[in-house]
Amino acid sequence: MNILQILPELNVGGVETGTVDFARYLVKNGHKAIVVSNGGDLVGDLEQAGVLHYKLPVHEKSIFTIIKMIKELTLIIKKENIDIVHARSRVPGWIGFFAARNTGTIFLTTCHGHYSKHFLSKVMGFGKLVIVPSNVIGRHMIEDFGVHHQRIRLIPRSVDLEKFTFSPYDTRPKTGFIVGMIGRITPLKGHAHFLKAISKLIRTLPYLKVWIVGDSPQSKKIYREEVETLARRLGISHCVQFLGNRKDIPQIISKLNIVVLSTVTEEAFGRVIIESQACGTPVIATRVGGVVDVVEDGETGILVPPKDPDAMASAILKLLKDKTLAEKLSLAGRKNVEEKFTIEMMSTETLKVYQEAASTRNILVIKIGALGDVILSIPSIRAIRKKYPEAKIYCLVGKESRPILQRCPYLNGIIIYDYKEKDKGIFGPINIIKELRKYYFDMVIDLQNNRKSHLISFSTMSSSRYGYNNRKFSFLLNHKVEPTKEDTPPIEHQFRTLGLLGIAKEDTSLELWPSEEDEEYIRILLESEWVSGKEKIIGINLGASKRWLTKCWPLENFARLSDRLSKENIRVIITGAQDDLGAASKIQKMATSKLLNFAGKTSIMQLAALIRKCSVFISADSAPLHVAAAMNTPIVALFGPTSPQRHMPPAKKAVVVKANVICSPCYKPKCQKMDCMNQISVDEVYMAVKKLIKT
Repeated sequence: MNILQILPELNVGGVETGTVDFARYLVKNGHKAIVVSNGGDLVGDLEQAGVLHYKLPVHEKSIFTIIKMIKELTLIIKKENIDIVHARSRVPGWIGFFAARNTGTIFLTTCHGHYSKHFLSKVMGFGKLVIVPSNVIGRHMIEDFGVHHQRIRLIPRSVDLEKFTFSPYDTRPKTGFIVGMIGRITPLKGHAHFLKAISKLIRTLPYLKVWIVGDSPQSKKIYREEVETLARRLGISHCVQFLGNRKDIPQIISKLNIVVLSTVTEEAFGRVIIESQACGTPVIATRVGGVVDVVEDGETGILVPPKDPDAMASAILKLLKDKTLAEKLSLAGRKNVEEKFTIEMMSTETLKVYQEAASTRNILVIKIGALGDVILSIPSIRAIRKKYPEAKIYCLVGKESRPILQRCPYLNGIIIYDYKEKDKGIFGPINIIKELRKYYFDMVIDLQNNRKSHLISFSTMSSSRYGYNNRKFSFLLNHKVEPTKEDTPPIEHQFRTLGLLGIAKEDTSLELWPSEEDEEYIRILLESEWVSGKEKIIGINLGASKRWLTKCWPLENFARLSDRLSKENIRVIITGAQDDLGAASKIQKMATSKLLNFAGKTSIMQLAALIRKCSVFISADSAPLHVAAAMNTPIVALFGPTSPQRHMPPAKKAVVVKANVICSPCYKPKCQKMDCMNQISVDEVYMAVKKLIKT
């Protein structure tokens, strides 16, 4: 694989050392490793290992520099044929994210810190997979940055055991004890508390020496002066040495009796802990953040509360006086590193993450239309699964459509867009966009194709967005199919979009998956009306949605049809929503035969189980018509204001009944005459039913 790591600089530090170690491992194992940074002391180590380094000012927070660096990094990605862009810090993260998006390259992040909840930090959660060094950072990214837990990968930091070799504890000074603190000199590292702890020990241990290794960043130089001033004020400057940045860290650690980590905030990991353990130097650390993942108190180190000089002083004194305990921690610490924190382990796990990111796709299908439209999307979803069998496929649907896809075997999950209630209004789409971004979708397939769905598609930040060039914000898509002028059947219309992905139209059959509970409910419902399994049942759906009154066949026609069918020992069941109860009651009064009124008594999936029991199902252009097609029940479809060429679902046995009216299809939800439906005769529908019963 061709891997590009990007970070601010390559001076001495845990992140920088880890980057170099991993790049060296990649080259050693036959991969191409490239690092982009502003340079630093470790560049020579990289180049010596055969790693290509590009020096760019990717550490600068200027928006103009960032924009320029996005262009520069885009060129590098193309030139070096990069497979993975791996960002290890925030400003480089923004540069890497947009450059990766420009080139369609996989973008990953490693969260090396407990970031503040600031907009600049959000990019560290934008990776397709997000690597964290400790459990506390994983929880932080999930709870504070909305990263989906399925995208988090825990990989602790590592230590090079060839550099950090074990030295038995009895090789340390026996009287002039040396206690060290290693890391950047910043307020977060708690140097002040450490020095206060030392001041409490100096009378008891007059020959104690303190080595402070590391320096302050350029922006915090004044803080180092404050720390040095504090040492003088506490009267311990004679025993405290500030050694600055050093490259001989393994040798320094091997000379120390104790290494102290005095961090006051949530430490992401604490690399110096495992470096010290590798050398056999006992560790005292504050109980913060990821430190608890590395140090088992009393077994592999000693933990103390943060900002507590008294507790720290007591722990140092105890460890220096108790040689047996020190030797125990020394041996246990080394074993801890060998079992959990080697470069081989970290690198192997990171490569697994790369391979996972490269081999899996996260796909979003958008279908936020009505129930019938969602049912018609099932052949497309099935075809997408066949094309991408290993992908994680999710579908964005309206709340009312949840039951349709809840048991769909082709989806990994559904995401609900409650645009009628919770997510309605101006800010509603913002809520759902936040939710979608948690998943990091590589690809969005927009089967809804309206302004809202195109906007949602773009806002997922997916690099590949497919749909129709219908001039409804379709400029937000980057893979578009041109509309056709002629009427296109609904499934064929969707497969034209899928054609952009090389998916051919093959199986157009519909499916639904009622549960055992749904089937049992219908069995009990039919038994309560004395319907036996041997009787022929005809289902009649009364209408469409409230909006489409023009799709309704006259109620008296339903009554007359029911009477004719009942004379032939056929049981007639009326189905419909809660709103259809009034109409169903009117039909019962009009009819001379006994009809079964199940309107308002079934959910959509219970209706599917009921329709499966029917010999024929009669419906206008509505969701129940599509349900019947999905359940392989023969259907009589009544079409008036809409076109069967555009809306008739695929069915093995079906008869379309449509009046020959000039104004049809008009696609008007209201009409005074309604000739298109009124002119469909009872005889036509009756003959269609009889034809289907015989076949």
